[in-house]
Amino acid sequence: MSLQTLPLPPSELGESPFWHPTEKSLYWCDIQGQAVHAWHPESGRHRQWRVPTEPGCCAPAAGGRLVIGLRNGFYLLDTAKDSADPTALTCLALLPPDQHDTAVLRLNDGRCDTAGRFWAGSVITPRTAPNAALWCLQADTASATGYRVRHMAGDNFTANGLAFSPDNRTMYWSNTPEHRIDQFDFDVTTGAITNRRPWVQFDRKVEGQPYGGRPDGAAVDVEGNYWVAMYEGACVLQLSPAGEVLQRIAVPVQCPTMVCFGGEDLRTLFITSARAGRPVEEQEAEVPAGALFSVRVELAGLPVNFLQGQSTSAA
Repeated sequence: MSLQTLPLPPSELGESPFWHPTEKSLYWCDIQGQAVHAWHPESGRHRQWRVPTEPGCCAPAAGGRLVIGLRNGFYLLDTAKDSADPTALTCLALLPPDQHDTAVLRLNDGRCDTAGRFWAGSVITPRTAPNAALWCLQADTASATGYRVRHMAGDNFTANGLAFSPDNRTMYWSNTPEHRIDQFDFDVTTGAITNRRPWVQFDRKVEGQPYGGRPDGAAVDVEGNYWVAMYEGACVLQLSPAGEVLQRIAVPVQCPTMVCFGGEDLRTLFITSARAGRPVEEQEAEVPAGALFSVRVELAGLPVNFLQGQSTSAA
């Protein structure tokens, strides 16, 4: 198992990678760089789309488009168009300003469930109160855009680690500054989440003691294991459904941010990382902070889910 550094420019804050099964491409967001990227490994082609605010997360939709979470809500990006084209970006739903103050809140980590709903958590800066929340975008024929957004959970500072178990009965959601991953019972038919409880609690940073990092973005494999990037821990952990550490994959940067499974057999693990705010020596290292990586793993991951609804009807 050999970790590869991908031939791509470093991201300021790489996040939300996913493997597009028909395009055979890796997509990801550079949050601080305010861009969405795509890379086709076979040809080496690298594309990017600039967006007006930080893109916290993205997922595929039909017709060569992406759903993305920006600072104030959910948008559809047409990747057949240049980002300078004003028609490339379409608003699907804005977050209610009385619950989402864009001066301190923006959308962060997210993904679609198997029913085609797009879930995204938020992050609050500065961390004065746990007002970050979990939102769900879903199809609604009564809406002018064909979508509506629901507030699903709160009490968070930096929402991360959103993932679903293979049997669609469990949803994972982490609070990164609290070093904790929670579980919910999940009903894929209705989208309801209940019975929130702590699942894994990691040790906090203590001056002078070894630090393993805090849980950031994650993905789940076909056996229900949870693979999580440990920010400032320079590693990715594979956790069993019981929360036990099965494997630790070291990475040559201090701040990996998220993982996804890709390649034809979904056995290539892709890893994004962060450059923004890191020391100069990390930014200028032979393998720089913000680099992207891949490594072959034994178990396949779950395939990416597409946004369902009005966006799927047009090509």
